[in-house]
Amino acid sequence: MTIPFWCLLIATILPLTTSWVGSYYRQKQFGTVDNKNPRAQNAQLTGAGARAVAAQQNAWEALAVFTAALLVSQHLGADPEKAATAAMAFIVARVLHAVFYIADKDILRSLAFMVSYGCCIWLFLMAS
Repeated sequence: MTIPFWCLLIATILPLTTSWVGSYYRQKQFGTVDNKNPRAQNAQLTGAGARAVAAQQNAWEALAVFTAALLVSQHLGADPEKAATAAMAFIVARVLHAVFYIADKDILRSLAFMVSYGCCIWLFLMAS
């Protein structure tokens, strides 16, 4: 498997990781994790817990864009080394995005978002 496809696998794990962080905050804030109706409990979270849920939602959204960009770049024969660099940079930016989101570092979070989205654009452009 190529580095970009390993990065795609990692990108699918990122939303689950932030979900686990959100569950930690649900347990901390409410004393229990309501697995029967987790979305209602998530909606009641405040602070870092609410930001962890938001980071998870954003990670799912970013996954769709990254998947499309990566598959297009691979299908149309983008330079393998450049595609690998873009994919790895995307992963680093997305990990930082989640960390900054939960830590309430809004400017750094936005910067990480722009870098990760830029990596997706870069992948699309390499395919042209």
